[in-house]
Amino acid sequence: MRTDELDFELPAELIAQTPPADRAASRLLHYRRQDRSVAHRQFSELPQLLRSGDLLVFNDAKVIPARFSLRKPTGGHVEGLFLSQTEPGVWNVMLRNPGPFRPQLELRFVDAPEVVARVIDKAAEGQYRLRVESPHTALELLGRVGRMPLPPYIRRRHEHDPLDEFDRERYQTVYARSVGSVAAPTAGLHFTEPLLGQLEQMGVQRVFITLHVGLGTFKPVTTERLEDHVMHSEAYSIDASAAEALNQAKRQQRRIIAVGTTCARVLESQPEDRPFGPISSQTSIFIYPPYRWKHVSALITNFHLPRSTLIALVAAMVGLDEQRRLYQIAIQHRYRFFSYGDAMFIE
Repeated sequence: MRTDELDFELPAELIAQTPPADRAASRLLHYRRQDRSVAHRQFSELPQLLRSGDLLVFNDAKVIPARFSLRKPTGGHVEGLFLSQTEPGVWNVMLRNPGPFRPQLELRFVDAPEVVARVIDKAAEGQYRLRVESPHTALELLGRVGRMPLPPYIRRRHEHDPLDEFDRERYQTVYARSVGSVAAPTAGLHFTEPLLGQLEQMGVQRVFITLHVGLGTFKPVTTERLEDHVMHSEAYSIDASAAEALNQAKRQQRRIIAVGTTCARVLESQPEDRPFGPISSQTSIFIYPPYRWKHVSALITNFHLPRSTLIALVAAMVGLDEQRRLYQIAIQHRYRFFSYGDAMFIE
């Protein structure tokens, strides 16, 4: 399959810069594979589309305020993104505008100038290791100085923005609890506590799994042919209670509905020939057409970037021609795209 078959032209004004005031007020494109029908709804109407016994699978990953600003000795600005911590005080990061690599280069946090970060070494693709001289853990320090790691198509000012606190709340699902992601599982951003309560009352079940979303999720496919793309690997876990709920749904032939591509990838990473079980592992599954789905019956997802592994997953669920048609319909009807944008329900 050619990668350019996943391309499309999107008017810039359809890239959502902020979410709606009410999470559930986002729009919902409802697509039925059985008859290829399309209906235009609000996300708050989701209960009308689900039925008692459906099992919603959510990703409870919590986003770290992983973006931070550093200052060079010359006064120059360096933008950083926390990726992980290999040992106390040693951070794996991405740095933007660091200049030529200089070991032991002393940088200071803009919002905590008493904290020094020294460059240890440089890896591939803009990644570095820093030694951060602070008595606080990485999460404590980032909680104080960090900003949410919004994708670059959401425009914010360099060091501080009036929307920083707003983003801390809204670039996070209401059910987030497992700290470790550097990007939000965005399909879940539309859910509110009242909506979750309404679904529970009508007999829709839910379980939580965890996949810590990494930078690779948004990495564009640069190979000419889709199958030549090397997929990123991400850590995930399914606990015993989630595994049992999934097994029960399978036994009773009830629908398993993935809330987002991250949940779809975790579920489809599990073997078809044996029951779900508790597991903590890594997945690098790449789902693209043609694909035979093993576990996922339906999908709630946002509108994704061209040439991304995420849009390939959508095409694997509806077919490439239908994916292209649906995205053109969404553009014609002025849906808002990407992380802060509107949603689709594919059943």
